[in-house]
Amino acid sequence: IPVFILVGLLVHCVFLVSIFDIYFSSPLVHGMTPQQTPLPPPAKRLVLFVADGLRADSLYELDSNGTARAPYLRSILENNGSWGISHTRVPTESRPGHVALIAGFYEDVSAVAKGWKENPVEFDSVFNESKYTWSWGSPDILPMFAKGATGDHVYTFCYAAESEDFGAEDAAKLDIWVFDHVKSFFNSSRSNQTLFSALNEEKVVLFLHLLGIDTNGHAHRPNSREYQENIKQVDEGVKEIASLIDNFYGNDGKTAFILTSDHGMTDWGSHGAGHPSETLTPLIVWGAGVNYPQKVTSQVFEDNFLKEWKLENLKRLDVNQADIAPLMASLIGVPFPLNSVGTLPLEYLNTSALFKAESMFTNAVQILEQFKVKMSQKQETTLSVLFTPFKPLSASEQINFFKKIRLYIEQQKYDEAVSLCKTLINLALDGLSYYHTYDRLFLGLSIAVSFVGWTTYVILVIIKAHTNLTKTVPANKKKSTVLFYGFASAGMIITFFLLIQTCPWTYYIYCLLPVPVWYAVVKEIPVIQDLATNVLSLHIGQSVGFLLVCILGIEILVFSFFYRSALTVGLLVFAGWPVMTQLWIQAKTKALIWTLLCVLLAIFPLMPVVGREPNIPLVIAAGLLTILISFFSLASLCKSGKKYRDNEDLKVYFYQMFSVALSTYVVVSTHNSLKIKQGLPVMNQIISWMTLVFSPVLLLLSPTFLFERLFSILLSLMSTYLLLSTGYEALFPLALFGLMFVWINMEQEALQHYGLSLKPKLAVFNFTSTMDITQFRQLHLDDVRRSFFFVFFIVTAFFGTGNIASINSFDPASVYCFLTVFSPFMMGGLLLLKVAIPFVLVSCAFEAVQVTTQLSSKSLFLIVLVISDIMALHFFFLVKDYGSWLDIGTSISHYVLVMSLTIFMMVMNGLAQLLTTQRLGLPRRNKHHSM
Repeated sequence: IPVFILVGLLVHCVFLVSIFDIYFSSPLVHGMTPQQTPLPPPAKRLVLFVADGLRADSLYELDSNGTARAPYLRSILENNGSWGISHTRVPTESRPGHVALIAGFYEDVSAVAKGWKENPVEFDSVFNESKYTWSWGSPDILPMFAKGATGDHVYTFCYAAESEDFGAEDAAKLDIWVFDHVKSFFNSSRSNQTLFSALNEEKVVLFLHLLGIDTNGHAHRPNSREYQENIKQVDEGVKEIASLIDNFYGNDGKTAFILTSDHGMTDWGSHGAGHPSETLTPLIVWGAGVNYPQKVTSQVFEDNFLKEWKLENLKRLDVNQADIAPLMASLIGVPFPLNSVGTLPLEYLNTSALFKAESMFTNAVQILEQFKVKMSQKQETTLSVLFTPFKPLSASEQINFFKKIRLYIEQQKYDEAVSLCKTLINLALDGLSYYHTYDRLFLGLSIAVSFVGWTTYVILVIIKAHTNLTKTVPANKKKSTVLFYGFASAGMIITFFLLIQTCPWTYYIYCLLPVPVWYAVVKEIPVIQDLATNVLSLHIGQSVGFLLVCILGIEILVFSFFYRSALTVGLLVFAGWPVMTQLWIQAKTKALIWTLLCVLLAIFPLMPVVGREPNIPLVIAAGLLTILISFFSLASLCKSGKKYRDNEDLKVYFYQMFSVALSTYVVVSTHNSLKIKQGLPVMNQIISWMTLVFSPVLLLLSPTFLFERLFSILLSLMSTYLLLSTGYEALFPLALFGLMFVWINMEQEALQHYGLSLKPKLAVFNFTSTMDITQFRQLHLDDVRRSFFFVFFIVTAFFGTGNIASINSFDPASVYCFLTVFSPFMMGGLLLLKVAIPFVLVSCAFEAVQVTTQLSSKSLFLIVLVISDIMALHFFFLVKDYGSWLDIGTSISHYVLVMSLTIFMMVMNGLAQLLTTQRLGLPRRNKHHSM
């Protein structure tokens, strides 16, 4: 089994990574020449305020009493400047948001995984093109623009990373820090001649990164008083800085100001996916070269925001986030960033028509430069016979465009020139995307072929090794050598073909993977022939019916990713399973408990998802309930009065119960401490981390008898899970464990019902007494149902706790018992652990089912693999990179989730074996060892 699992793991990792290569790879190219507008710019300097995590509606909407939340900014957009909504893209994280704002391109999705602080790819930015840039703010954001800059003209002033504390009394102090430092910076420049003259140069940028709003949003949610107070403080700070700068430069009218945000935030204080609350951010621009407010009578937008915000009569100018970079570049007259794909939003500019037309032409040339580089790169790595160029932008077409635009500008037909430039920009962007996705179909097909081949191979392995459907067929030596050479030569041809085209190394993996996979399948052709004759001798109706039921079951699972309530329907069908199969006749009580627990568990997928308010009383209830159940279980174990009842074993249980009680206390006290803004108590933090480390150790000290070990696993996992819970999800593992417990018993009844074996005594069943290989039975059709139950329970374990099928289905509040200072990887790890705990419960129960139903764990596991691979293939074809950002984000999330579940199940399989069979021996005082 280990070799098979390793190969499986590798293959699935390739499947998982492939989607990022096929759909979401870095769009950057290098080697373009900088393009700059040849006319003098309207502004000498630019001040950029980025209020991290600020939602558009939070800034623009009025308070309940009708006053503006940010009075200064409201007066700016009503009297002095232009405003709109900036539409961001997935992933809505700080790093890609800032790159889009300042460098003008959208980072590929995988950039999030490469870390927040570093530059995974070198890129050009407005800061790099400026003469001097001074920036203040977070150590997560500023260094990446200073690192990428050539020479040393980008200066950064950051606070310590430890200041980003979600449990602090008030995160607004991060913003006050920035404002205070900018004020003292300008004051000190009066006595520092070099700094003073540098500040009076042209092409200067001042960047204020304000992280308080984001931190308060994570800690208290965007609808909280803290978040809204923070907006007021930022508004006051912006007002002070603007007047300070105007006074410093003697009101020369040469400063442009921009206020925007890198991303929004969901109602439950997370961001990363494509919900409108995350992708709609505010944009307010005023000062030198910027248009005054434009009064209008009616505007048409798909949303109803204008009415809600009472801004129907002021023209709303929406932009894409990357359009802000060319706007900044043209305001202060620096070259457009080389990799920018933004289109200059002309309606924001208050300049001559000639300046607008020339700027637009510069923009078009700059994007066309990227198109040319991308095209030549593709041409170099593709055989000339196979290369199909992007027709609408052939060399002659480009020359035509240039001639026409220059002619229009000379004839002062500026509007025509601008619209031609826009056409050219759109064509160039289409062309960029055409060459960027040039190999997509070919790679996608390779992966799909591998997918189908792998699933077929696993099905063949199941049939050949674990059923009686085929008799062993002697291998034909001659045929197999011919086959081997055939496939080897196919591999050679593919490799040669890829070598000529100098493809990246990942292409070799994707294109060569189908070769060994299909070789393994074709080698088994005699088995397939043998199987075909056998299946035909069975009842055709039965086989077709069975297949239809399988397909329906898998479709319900796929459907549950879109609608969680599908799981409720599934669980209610499960509740009727004993009745449908007449099982209830032989085990009435068990069947009744099974039905009740299925109905109880069916409530969870209907509960509100992440983003609900914390409900600590429910966590306390879960803790108390766990302890209550423990007492009853212990009492019944002691009653059964076996002689082995060792004091040591009882001690282990008492430690575990104490640990659960302690965890419940820590959750309550941490919650109260954060409520009164006193931060996370150090003692609680120490207890939390110790519980996390020691609970698995206690588990391994418990006896390996079936029920006792499973019960110990529950206690151990509950103590950690409670620390990570904020509401009703704390009750979920209890309901799930109850059902798993009855499931093990029900499977015993099913075995007897189908006459497959005698009923082993579960009470004395020990995980460590490994079964004799000869006792393993062959697979029965009912085993496919067993495997399906497992996959269904795993999916329920994910969605039942209020997760949504999205990468932002996490609530930062879950980790506050462990840490409150922002640390993406540590927090991510803890949130993953929270998701994994219900999985471990299901996997351990499945391990028990396998062992007690006398199956080798490999055979059932293979069926599970087939089911989850068929699900994954569905989502592979559903991945898309067009349409609304919500759809794109969801489609990536789904595929990543289902692939991770499959990889997870393989790991869990091993983990469950470890948790159920291993036992750490403590040195015992007494001589007689208890078994």
